[in-house]
Order: sequence, then structure tokens, then C-alpha cells
Amino acid sequence: MASGKKILIADDDPDILDLLEAYFIKKEYDVALVANGKEALKKAENEKFDIILLDVMMPYIDGYHVAYEISSKQESSAPKIVIMTSRDVSTEKGIALLSGAAEVVQKPFSLEELQSKIDSALGVDSNQ
Repeated sequence: MASGKKILIADDDPDILDLLEAYFIKKEYDVALVANGKEALKKAENEKFDIILLDVMMPYIDGYHVAYEISSKQESSAPKIVIMTSRDVSTEKGIALLSGAAEVVQKPFSLEELQSKIDSALGVDSNQ
């Protein structure tokens, strides 16, 4: 269980937001949701998060730019970022890592796969 970890989820698909919110609340995360890149940046500037999930294709500012802005401004205190994309991960992973993301997960994904990526980004042993 995460107990007390704070997560920001940014995706323009309300169904994905609903699904991930329910999942992470059950895992005892403190969950914040936003529907576009502008809101994600604003939220990340005003609040401290342990992990941020960013969809790549969002209105106003894409997930890569959001990741870059957060990681470059907050540097060593930046939260871990996991990029969610429907694009081919093998071609997108380099861009994601250059933007400051710790992990990339391809949509559609299982919740177990997403949790594994989050655990990896946070340096948590998934088998605990």
C-alpha cells in the first residue's frame, strides 16, 4: 500500500481519470485529477506530489512539455513522472526520458502494469 503518497493524474479522457482515481484511492494514495497540461503545470507548481501520471496527448500543453517544465524547474525535488501514451513506447521512450519522465507505459495498460511502473519510478519493491 502507498499510504500517504500523493499522486497527480493528468489525462483528457474522463473515463481514464475515473478508473485511475478509484484504483489509487483504494491503494490509499491522495489523488488529484486534471484534464489538461495547463492544469497539470499549475497544480504541480502549487502542490507537492510524490508521483505524476501524464498522458502525452492533452489539450493546451502535451505531457512531454509538462514533464520537462516540472523536472527542470523543481530539479532534484521534482516528483517522479510516469508518461502514459497510446503511441509506440519503443519510439517514445527516449523522448519521455529526455523530458524528465522516469517511466513510460503504453495505453491500453493493465492496472498491475501501471502500478509496476510507478513502483519502479519510486524505487519501491513491487513484491513487498
